[in-house]
Formats: sequence, C-alpha cells, structure tokens
Amino acid sequence: MQHAVVFVNGEQYYGAKASINVWAPRVTDAYEFSLSQIWLISGSFGHDLNTIEAGWQVSPELYGDNYPRFFTYWTTDAYQATGCYNLLCSGFVQTNNKIAIGAAISPRSSYNGRQFDIGLMIWKDPKHGHWWLELGNGLLVGYWPAFLFSHLRSHASMVQFGGEVVNSRSSGAHTGTQMGSGHFADEGFEKAAYFRNLQVVDWDNNLLPLKNLHVLADHPACYDIRQGKNNVWGTYFYYGGPGRNPRCP
Repeated sequence: MQHAVVFVNGEQYYGAKASINVWAPRVTDAYEFSLSQIWLISGSFGHDLNTIEAGWQVSPELYGDNYPRFFTYWTTDAYQATGCYNLLCSGFVQTNNKIAIGAAISPRSSYNGRQFDIGLMIWKDPKHGHWWLELGNGLLVGYWPAFLFSHLRSHASMVQFGGEVVNSRSSGAHTGTQMGSGHFADEGFEKAAYFRNLQVVDWDNNLLPLKNLHVLADHPACYDIRQGKNNVWGTYFYYGGPGRNPRCP
C-alpha cells in the first residue's frame, strides 16, 4: 500500500467531512486498486485496529472495470478477518435505496477540463452511537452499527484523508497504477486531484477545522501531496501521481 494523505490525531473525533475530486486513474494490474477516501481510525496499528472508510475507488478485481465507484469499507481487526467493501458482508446498513453503493460515479473530472467532486460526511449519532454516512447535500446512505466495533464504539482517535494505491509488484519495476488524476500535486487545479473543505466532527456534532495537521506521502517520487488553506476551500490539498516514472522506476 502506498499513501498520500493528511491526518489529524491526538483528540477524540466523532466524524469527518470533505469534498473529494473524482477521477478515473489508470490501474495497470487486475489485483491493484486506486482509491481516494476518508478514514476514521481507532485502536493500535496492531491486530485490533478499527476503521471506517468511504470514498471512491477504481478496482478491476472488485468491479470488473476501470470506473471510479462509490464505496464503503470497515474492519475491526486490522483487515484480517472482519469487515468488507460495500454490502459484501453484513455490517454496513443501507437505509436509502436511491443510492447504489458500488455504483460508478459520473461525471468525472478531466485534465485541463471540468472538475467534479462529491461531498462525503461520516458522523456518530450521539443517541444510538451508530456511524452515519452522508453523500452530497444531506443524502443519508446508511450507517455502520456501533456494535460492530470495539474502539470505534466510542470515538475515532485519528482521521485521515487522501489517496491509496496497491503496488502488487514486490520486486522489479514500480506499478504504473495512478493515484488521483495521475498527476503530481504541484500541477494544481484542473490537473491534480484535490480534497477541499476538510473538517472534523466533535462530541457535540459541530463541524470544526482541522488542527495540527500532518501530511504524509510515503513514496513521494511516485505519488505526492501538497496542503493549503484559503477562504473558499478551507483546508484543502492536492495529491496523486503517475506511479512509475523516471524518479520512481
């Protein structure tokens, strides 16, 4: 797994919100994928890690094509035995039949052309403790029941936003699977992929700006990230890259 993300930790988080730019990155191997998502994380990075994840992904193995698709995911044991994508196991409870989880997202952004993004928010219902997923402006998709989780039963200890790529090549050349638009962050608007208006949810269900933000690209010659802030987009970042290139052989 290779990442280009921003994250916050060190507090108790009860949700997160962002608008995520949609692209159709090239995935060069059937067993690889490229995704852009929000993670809510709790527990250690050992065997008992709890995560809730939602965003878009291109996964030929899962969907049989190369379209970006709206997805959800969860695990309670660091991706070992529990959890799944979408509705492939019991867990996530869909409450809205107008939204197809796993459906291809259209329209998509184009290089030097029109840009499209989707709004996503995940937050914890203070009354029942479930984690709700909202798409766009107020469309409730469904929820992850509180009883699924150990650590996330109370709150998240980390929130992460950004891209992830599977590089299945353990040796030899780096994969040409793209992240985001397939272009590096410094190309900016209409060229690089972005997340904008990043916020977290507090215990009282208020949306707050991110404090003490960390930026991480674990293979910056392959995929990178650049974070910024302004009055229109709030906290935002550009991220992504082509994978294999002269600096990432």
